[in-house]
Amino acid sequence: MPDDPEAAVARGGAPREPGRPRGGPYEWLQRGLALLADGEAAAAATLLARAHAHEPRSTGVLEALARAQYDAGDVTAAAESFRRLAHARPADDYAHFGLGLSLSRLGHLGPAVEHLAMAHAMRPDRPEYADRLRQVRATLAARQSPGSP
Repeated sequence: MPDDPEAAVARGGAPREPGRPRGGPYEWLQRGLALLADGEAAAAATLLARAHAHEPRSTGVLEALARAQYDAGDVTAAAESFRRLAHARPADDYAHFGLGLSLSRLGHLGPAVEHLAMAHAMRPDRPEYADRLRQVRATLAARQSPGSP
């Protein structure tokens, strides 16, 4: 049931604008992460985009948004979010890994290799980093070999 504007004001708050989820950016982040964990990536991305709009400097919100965008299949938006995250946190292996994955799905294999290699160099103990780097390098090599389409 929608908030009664007079009741909201009586409680000391402002009436909730139509279409605005309850709570604030922290609650939106928490609900977005729960939706993402439940496999509801598109719904999570919508909620996390709202949280990010209210907290644009929060790299935690940006990381969650990038993950949700990627999982929802919005790889172009995920690449941009991971790019901003890697710029804000250049020593963050996951930011570079996510950017590398996104770029590889978009067919930008050269830049993808750079970011995947950076992630692997930062965290050589992560087998998924090494595996994906190896796969993208092999695809890039196959595309660059003579006679390949």
